[in-house]
Amino acid sequence: MGEESAKKAKAIAQARLQKPPRKKMPPKLAVIDQNGCTGCEACIIFCPVDCIEIVPGAEHTQLQQVVEVDLARCIGCALCAKNCPWDTIEMLPYEEGLKRAPEVTLKSVCVTL
Repeated sequence: MGEESAKKAKAIAQARLQKPPRKKMPPKLAVIDQNGCTGCEACIIFCPVDCIEIVPGAEHTQLQQVVEVDLARCIGCALCAKNCPWDTIEMLPYEEGLKRAPEVTLKSVCVTL
């Protein structure tokens, strides 16, 4: 990870610490197909709990950035999925969403800093 990417990830981690957790478990979670995400940020605008973040596209060298969902804060409202112009966000039952979410989540990126 380059120095600029590390700085971005650290800034995201600090911002994430200031956001409150959700109050109850949602029936579904938003899971983003990182291979289809263009980083257009359309989903971010519609998220009522601000749980979608821009992250460097290190795993996807053809992209400058992608977005990831903070699964600990997602309330399962599906507004992101309904408004994604690329149809790359899938609403999955809670347990399945946790299993199918990308292995390198924003949380794991931040913990390694």
